[in-house]
Amino acid sequence: MSKLFFLIGFMGSGKSTMGHAVADEMGITFLDLDEWIEKREGKSIKNIFEEKGEAYFRQLESSLLKALTFLPEAKYLVATGGGTPCFEDNMKWMNAHGTTIYLKPTIQVLGERLIADRDKRPLLKGTKPTDIQQFIHTLLQQREAFYLQARHTLTAEDLAPNKLIQLIKMQIGG
Repeated sequence: MSKLFFLIGFMGSGKSTMGHAVADEMGITFLDLDEWIEKREGKSIKNIFEEKGEAYFRQLESSLLKALTFLPEAKYLVATGGGTPCFEDNMKWMNAHGTTIYLKPTIQVLGERLIADRDKRPLLKGTKPTDIQQFIHTLLQQREAFYLQARHTLTAEDLAPNKLIQLIKMQIGG
């Protein structure tokens, strides 16, 4: 029986938003890996990237992810960063230590969500609104092989909190 449930997917796929709602509804603990990193470092992800670089960030992200095995016995719903599964064998580790769920909205939906957020996201820095969809398409081609290793996928049609709740309940036998 899994105690860790990992939401993975591209930035803007709804990992944090749905994670909060589902965890509240189910009475389980929600952890946002990016928020945890920001609290630990005392700065935003954007500033970590700018000051220490992506390599530092990815190493920190991986070490905090793996520290989750030391949490007290309980159920945890963890929203990972969009790149988390793609570095440091994190996807393999998540599959070995919990249940992975890929949230997969359409590229169009991701584009609509990310246009307003692009200044807060290091990988979108300097991307023009007209180039967002092409950027998503290109990066998704690189990352999807990792995302597709998830034990479960919720596609655009199934991307709703109640579907995620049903999936988690099936995994914990409730």
